[in-house]
Amino acid sequence: MEALKNFFLALFVVSASALYSANAKIQEHEFVIQATPVKRLCNTHSTITVNGQFPGPTLEVNNGDTLVVKVTNKARYNVTIHWHGIRQMRTGWADGPEFVTQCPIRPGESYTYRFTIQGQEGTLWWHAHSSWLRATVYGALIIHPKEGEAYPFPKPKRETPILLGEWWDANPIDVVRQATQTGAAPNISDAYTINGQPGDLYKCSSQGTTIVPIDSGETNLLRVINAALNQPLFFSVANHKLTVVGADASYLKPFTTNVIMLGPGQTTDVLIQGDQPPSRYYMAARAYQSAQNAAFDNTTTTAILQYKSAPCPAKGSSIKPLMPSLPPYNDTNTVTSFSRSFRSPRKVEVPTEIDENLFFTIGLGLNNCPPNFSKSQCQGPNGTRFTASMNNVSFILPSNVSILQAHHLGVQGVFTADFPTQPPLKFDYTGNVSRSLWQPVPGTKVTKLKFGSRVQIVLQDTSIVTPENHPIHLHGYDFYIVAEGFGNFDPKKDTSKFNLVDPPMRNTVAVPVNGWAVIRFVADNPGAWIMHCHLDVHIGWGLATVLLVDNGVGLLQSIEPPPEDLPLC
Repeated sequence: MEALKNFFLALFVVSASALYSANAKIQEHEFVIQATPVKRLCNTHSTITVNGQFPGPTLEVNNGDTLVVKVTNKARYNVTIHWHGIRQMRTGWADGPEFVTQCPIRPGESYTYRFTIQGQEGTLWWHAHSSWLRATVYGALIIHPKEGEAYPFPKPKRETPILLGEWWDANPIDVVRQATQTGAAPNISDAYTINGQPGDLYKCSSQGTTIVPIDSGETNLLRVINAALNQPLFFSVANHKLTVVGADASYLKPFTTNVIMLGPGQTTDVLIQGDQPPSRYYMAARAYQSAQNAAFDNTTTTAILQYKSAPCPAKGSSIKPLMPSLPPYNDTNTVTSFSRSFRSPRKVEVPTEIDENLFFTIGLGLNNCPPNFSKSQCQGPNGTRFTASMNNVSFILPSNVSILQAHHLGVQGVFTADFPTQPPLKFDYTGNVSRSLWQPVPGTKVTKLKFGSRVQIVLQDTSIVTPENHPIHLHGYDFYIVAEGFGNFDPKKDTSKFNLVDPPMRNTVAVPVNGWAVIRFVADNPGAWIMHCHLDVHIGWGLATVLLVDNGVGLLQSIEPPPEDLPLC
């Protein structure tokens, strides 16, 4: 009788999931990582691409679909692919950061990423998560509602992905290698791009400028993605208002603005209306630069919003598009008022009781020149080498096994579970910091979290070397941003500012320059999840840590076994 009962129960579970996935599809794709000649700014480079495309292919799926992507590495560098913002419920082996959830895919090898999109809708993206390959190895990942379901806003006439990128007139891997060798900051980029094209304001570029079509009376959806390697960016369209309706594949209470700011890793969905005289209008992006005295690429990338009914220019002449006015490079006030406009569409379930209260400082540092190094290897300020840390620990990736594999197999000596949950030393984080605190301790330290624990993390910028707006990304999770502010976080007075009613949900938080942000989530996804600054220059310096979430009870609260083709180190 018991066996019969179990059989019917199993049958019920199977038929219920079949019902749920009646429309859900399995989508299979092949990604070939290869060197491809790409010409920009008058010069041709042997650029690492996916399937010879730059940017890479756009993947379009529905909520509930399963993606199966076979990645074959035909380039000369190790590679992995990260599906930025995908929750990866129980499929942490498919997350992609090298030496965290997998060893890299070596040249000549392949690995198949398999995962299901569960309860997510909106704009995400995918990118390489190995060295600086994501400078050119990236693309959009668009999640439509389940078939038959609608957006919570008027259906747009057309949808256009807008990928903001960063281009070096060099091999990006050489740029980062040189910086690693010298200990100095890496060379800045030579251009920003929209959908791979720098646009009219750069040499040899106007032939390829991206054109975005619109027609009078249309409402269109722009899916804006900051895929730049190291630079937060402002984005605006001349004479057109932008209505923000989503970010990081979570819907938002709509609000209207002239300009948006995205840190690397962030996405923003905006509606734009064809309500201007038919013509051509520039959409443009340029740097938001919050670090003082740091070199940055101050160029401007453009694309053209072109009305289909725009009058044709007379032969031999062209109508110069109108340029939007973008904020000054260091306009933190605009960034603050923009980020404070973010709200979830309705009341949400934010954890109110907290089991794990974590406080992480984030920022830069300087290592003294090691005795066995020459002067040429210590070209940071005053003969030092740049570094970065969280809670004074500069993260070092393992090199012969991934953290998730070591955890799963019980391999000792790969990491330690003693990452400090509070700063080892309390100090005036945003004030004048004593030089004795500028040199962090290197280590591969993780924070262990029990399955189901309710977590709050205070992310506190420091003024060590320079304060800066840091886009902090947590893999495997979305989180609520319950508050942000300037100066040092003070639990006594700042807790009263928490929005526990309708805070926005994101996967990447832009921690304010010289300030702090507070995030909350429930640790309901077992695995090894890296949390890092999405300015790639800072990851290399160690601005990262790993949250190791234990399995819960039973199959559905445990990570799946590793796939058979998981790359070996």
